[in-house]
Amino acid sequence: MELSTKTRYYTPEEYLELEEKAQSKSEYRDGEIIPVAGGTTNHNKICLNFCRYFPLTIENEDYDVFMEGVRLYLPQHNLYTYPDVMIIKGEPIYHGLGTSNVINPQIIIEVLSKSTASYDRGDKFQLYRSLPTFQEYLLIDQYTYSVEKYYRQSQDQWLVHFYTRENAIVKLFSVNWQISLGDLYKRINFDLSKD
Repeated sequence: MELSTKTRYYTPEEYLELEEKAQSKSEYRDGEIIPVAGGTTNHNKICLNFCRYFPLTIENEDYDVFMEGVRLYLPQHNLYTYPDVMIIKGEPIYHGLGTSNVINPQIIIEVLSKSTASYDRGDKFQLYRSLPTFQEYLLIDQYTYSVEKYYRQSQDQWLVHFYTRENAIVKLFSVNWQISLGDLYKRINFDLSKD
């Protein structure tokens, strides 16, 4: 006897209602609700290091930095997700009621884990590229000194840079700002990441 496993599809409204009451975060992908894996202490420290070093105002322009708890909505793909860090220039543009869902990040940062690295580099990056405001993408490895930086050159062309030394300087293109890997990985214990 075969048991059928039927996927339950939810409306965006059902997802948002469930997410308000949930004790852990989930992503919404065109009707499906996908649990988001929990983070590690290294993952959290890297996000905090970036946010600590990134100033609130650069060259007299206002930027807001959001970490993990603010949802990003991608209208072309009916996707709600939680980037590790988002930088928005000027005022956030909200989707729906309230201030939980934004649609206009300029820079997105994801800290890679073993379970999410392929998705963050592949499908998720492709989905993010549908946002017209999205200019720069940082993928930060939590297991070793390694940062991948993608910068939009045109609608369909992205330039990539790789940084793998502790003294390397990651310089953003869409904002006049930089950080050394030494500062980004400050107080990170790579030995904790080894399985």
